Amino acid sequence: MSSTVLKTTLANGLTVLLKEMHHAPVTTFMVWYRVGSRNEVPGRTGVSHWVEHMMFKGTPQFPGDVMEKMISREGGVWNAFTWLDYTAYYETMPSDRIDLALRLEADRMINTLMEPEEVESERTVILSERAMYENQPRFLLDEEMTAAAFRVHPYHHEVIGDTADLQSMTRDDLYAHYRRHYSPTNAIAVVVGDFDTNSMLGQIEALYGSIPAGEATAPVRRSEPVQAGERRVIVNGPGDTAYLTFAYRVPGATHPDYPALTLLNAAFAGGSSLGMFGGGGSNRSSRLYKALVSTELAAGAYGSLAPTIDPFLYTISAVVRAGRSLSEVETALEAELARLATEPITANELAKALKRARAHFVMAGESISGQAQLIGAAEATTGDYQWFESVLERLGKVTLDDIERVRRAYLHRRNRTIGWYEPDELEDVTAPFDDDGVEM
Repeated sequence: MSSTVLKTTLANGLTVLLKEMHHAPVTTFMVWYRVGSRNEVPGRTGVSHWVEHMMFKGTPQFPGDVMEKMISREGGVWNAFTWLDYTAYYETMPSDRIDLALRLEADRMINTLMEPEEVESERTVILSERAMYENQPRFLLDEEMTAAAFRVHPYHHEVIGDTADLQSMTRDDLYAHYRRHYSPTNAIAVVVGDFDTNSMLGQIEALYGSIPAGEATAPVRRSEPVQAGERRVIVNGPGDTAYLTFAYRVPGATHPDYPALTLLNAAFAGGSSLGMFGGGGSNRSSRLYKALVSTELAAGAYGSLAPTIDPFLYTISAVVRAGRSLSEVETALEAELARLATEPITANELAKALKRARAHFVMAGESISGQAQLIGAAEATTGDYQWFESVLERLGKVTLDDIERVRRAYLHRRNRTIGWYEPDELEDVTAPFDDDGVEM
């Protein structure tokens, strides 16, 4: 990504990021709100995601049954997503029609209705969505593991929220969350594509400049205490496949250790760790794949590390092959992690990891919408869109000593949570035991 982004802040606090790209007559407009599931409290979990749903129900000027038709009629697409640290809305349209997206987002920033009957209708939709997730083993395991890993910090709960809260929250709860957080002070407007910067900035100022600033989202002050020892979770449920995950507590995106952790993951597991929008690619040359998949213990194995505001999790996961046991796969993964300590990442592995990370980064930013997502995610997560623009430079400075240092600092037993997903019909009788023979 080249440094051609104009960043400015309107008088009411709205952050504006503009990047011209003229190779296609298309423009993406995004509005990011600095609020996600990390800003929720017990009794209101899932409120950010539910508000996202309600934003599509319309305003007096743009009724819900009209908005979709207006966007599609102009050849555009639109959607939204909610995550741990932010909520984002976007439209990608022909450049000469992007004004509709600007007007729509400005209007629903302040005029979303949230009619009581619409709230109740959407309650049913979201509870059904939650029920659908509960049929997915990985969701069930991830939810239990995250809850075990975070007992204080609000990363504790899933973005979709807890069923009890989804059943009890009211229209007033949703509307108060919307009014509290959906304001220029908490918002980032990102425009990437075929437009003139001065003209676009003038349009944004005209549409958004008069909206009241609002108050900044309060900082999250509930820091997770240092973990005192390994934690374990066993989840039983539907399906015929078992899953294993090791989750290590690691720093957020702005920590100096993040680049080294990124390349440790790329070298060991084959992942890029540069964000939730990057490409996947093959990890067949990684140590993890060779130890678990090539040996036919697992059908798949991968590592995951996403940039977050606060410390979150680096996960190493495996899909247990039919006929093999969770205990076998855990033993093999433990042995490979031990080998990582005695046979550290080599210069050749580091070079390949850096090449893979660069490739994934380029893939993520190939499209106009991809560029908008990378810019917005960096600004929302780190407070500086240049985090992504400078990430390759930071990765290039990582040394083998850095990788070994972060391995020792974070990939140890007392800093992890181990999760087993055992299908009901394939429950593994060789559950892990402690030194005294007591089932853990």
